[in-house]
Amino acid sequence: MGSHQITLIPISEVARISKNFLPASISNGYSLKSLFRNIADDADVRNSVVAFRDFLHVFFDRLISDGHSYAIPPKIPNSMTDYPFLYNITNLLVDMGYCGKLADDGKSLFISEMPLCTATIDENGKKKSPKIPISSQMDCLRFLSLCGFEFNGVDLDGKSLSFSTEHLIEMKYPKNPETLLGLKVLSIADMELRTDRRYWNDHNLLRCDYRLLQEYEPDMRDVLLDFLHPLPKKIQAFALKLHNRYVEKGLTCINTRLGIISFAYVHIGKSKKALAERSTYQKRIWEFSYSPKDGYCIFVRPKKADKYADVIKGFPNTLQDRITKGYGCYKKQGLPRCNNECQGIKLPLDETILPMAADIQRWIDCEVPSK
Repeated sequence: MGSHQITLIPISEVARISKNFLPASISNGYSLKSLFRNIADDADVRNSVVAFRDFLHVFFDRLISDGHSYAIPPKIPNSMTDYPFLYNITNLLVDMGYCGKLADDGKSLFISEMPLCTATIDENGKKKSPKIPISSQMDCLRFLSLCGFEFNGVDLDGKSLSFSTEHLIEMKYPKNPETLLGLKVLSIADMELRTDRRYWNDHNLLRCDYRLLQEYEPDMRDVLLDFLHPLPKKIQAFALKLHNRYVEKGLTCINTRLGIISFAYVHIGKSKKALAERSTYQKRIWEFSYSPKDGYCIFVRPKKADKYADVIKGFPNTLQDRITKGYGCYKKQGLPRCNNECQGIKLPLDETILPMAADIQRWIDCEVPSK
């Protein structure tokens, strides 16, 4: 009952999943943080974000058709979607966007430094390899060229990336030059404004997380709608009903990507101490979740089931059985491998859940503390 080998899903499927989670619609009226007003006019910034989102559709389509030639699987994957190429190309784009200088006409991005692609010397005088491996840098540029970017000042047929302040790289996207400004502002947001930890092995930029640019905190209901948009309307309506109900009952909804995409509903209580995202997430009562392994699910973490046993008796047998079985580590349950039951009692968020909708609501009601 030890650890089991993780099976990667094809890079084309990773691309399809990622494409599905791009913002379905982006408001053209949100206010920007002052940081971005200093870069360009508000309308230009908002338009550039849409342009970058549109580029990402092209990017993922290219991954679907050609990704197998670039995204080489690691020998020992850490997750079902663990393709180092995605981390490398994301961080290369951030490097270019963050360090690059936009031309006055906005049609070029001039790059004279790329820290993540450059070897460094540590305090002991020892040379440290660049964070983006030299072997991957040119592959990333070649793939971006395949997606429509043009690079002057670099030989795409070369074996390694080489440039200096006297030998700039000029980056263009002729299909829609506004994309370059979008890359610029989203890279700044990714580097400077992320309140959660910026993980090296994450690909935040590929999500087009434009809400980091907004002056005001986004309405979590709108963020949830983006998450739910691939699902049937009846499922979306059920999910939104639950969201509204438990926010009104005083739970806090937090959106996290700690290995999965989650909208967790937490009872913060009267504590005035601010908790880290992971610590807050550990206090969740229930959540909407998406992972490549399980798809869309609801997870509930009952703590008081023995106190409302009479209520449980009125539920359908399948739901009763799931609650009675409980949840916990697969080792404690005597199972051969992890099935994510430590996350809570898992219910697929699909058409099969609708007949139990009222019972699920009654169940969660029993777990939610009174205001």
